[in-house]
Amino acid sequence: MVREILQILRDIGFDELILESEDFGRVKKERLEKLEQINREIQVCTKCPLHKDRKQAVLGEGNLFAKVMFIGEAPGEEEDIQGRPFVGRAGQLLTKAIENAGYKREDFYIANINKCRPPGNRTPTIEEQEACFPYLQRQIDIINPKVLCLLGATAYRGVMKQEVKITKERGKVLNYQDKLVYITFHPSYVLRNQAVKDTFFEDIKKAIELSL
Repeated sequence: MVREILQILRDIGFDELILESEDFGRVKKERLEKLEQINREIQVCTKCPLHKDRKQAVLGEGNLFAKVMFIGEAPGEEEDIQGRPFVGRAGQLLTKAIENAGYKREDFYIANINKCRPPGNRTPTIEEQEACFPYLQRQIDIINPKVLCLLGATAYRGVMKQEVKITKERGKVLNYQDKLVYITFHPSYVLRNQAVKDTFFEDIKKAIELSL
């Protein structure tokens, strides 16, 4: 009987069941400790030139059991100052899109391909992306989301190791290490191109729905 109930729960999307509060607390503590370890590493990382100008590296934040992980490019000026991802204008738009879908930012996990701000907010080079990606891979392994929502071409390139034109490929659902991948615009692109705002909002909603 218990096995049948567990199978039903898995069938409707509960692929990770932590039944006892003690177990939940233990797993949460373990995930937090692992993320804190990564944060200590990135604060002193010198694997690429981006470390030279950073105020601080930005790990990411959010629900340690999130079913959706939003992945962007790299910290901007505000992120570099505050040490948090997506807190500038682009981040505010992402938050609005999440809220428009009926959720809170805190329901999900948010991170970037690169942990240090590129000078002038330029796009990180491929070498810089590759140097930093192992940190993100560890975050993905720890959080274990069902869906990776890739925000923009750099996020796509960083994870999928392929070049892409987001204007043509957005809205597609792919796979990465047994996880669903949803592709959409980076919020900063949407700020510059208001005509795609409604599409972006709908994409965020669809990415979340994939995790249900």
